[in-house]
Amino acid sequence: MNDETTPVGDLVDPVTKHPNFHRTESKIAIAGHPIHAMLVAFPIALVMCTLGADGFYWWTGDVFWARAALWSSGMAFLFGLLAGLSGTVELLLVPGIRVRAASWTHFVIAVMLLSVLGANWGYRLTTGYVEAVLPWGFLLSAFAAGFAAVTGWHGGKLVFDYHIGTSSTGKG
Repeated sequence: MNDETTPVGDLVDPVTKHPNFHRTESKIAIAGHPIHAMLVAFPIALVMCTLGADGFYWWTGDVFWARAALWSSGMAFLFGLLAGLSGTVELLLVPGIRVRAASWTHFVIAVMLLSVLGANWGYRLTTGYVEAVLPWGFLLSAFAAGFAAVTGWHGGKLVFDYHIGTSSTGKG
């Protein structure tokens, strides 16, 4: 038996050895500012506004809040589609984004969030905005808020940990 241990060598992460791993700059940007990063703030804020409006309707019974929840849920869905479209194009066009598993995780969770947003808005449109709030509209809003938090956390990890979609020069 040989007492000497033969070095196996350094472990190599195949993703980091990908030729375009470090190419993560945004392809869809205005003056170096990524469109996806600018758009995602709107659906996130509107999801929280929908939850808040549902809560205020439950608390006060004022129909204004039910109508506000209808509008904010619709705008959350529509702005979510715009943010999702720009994010999908970034995912498919930028090799350094496409090669990372974390990017695909964010994508899948974001698509699921869009489904919840569409269901929330559609339920309010078909049921009537006042009747839709309690209990299902409120529950859908709470579910959407939780999904938005998870999706945003994963997106933030991509930006802050991996510098996805950013540019060190400030130019796109």
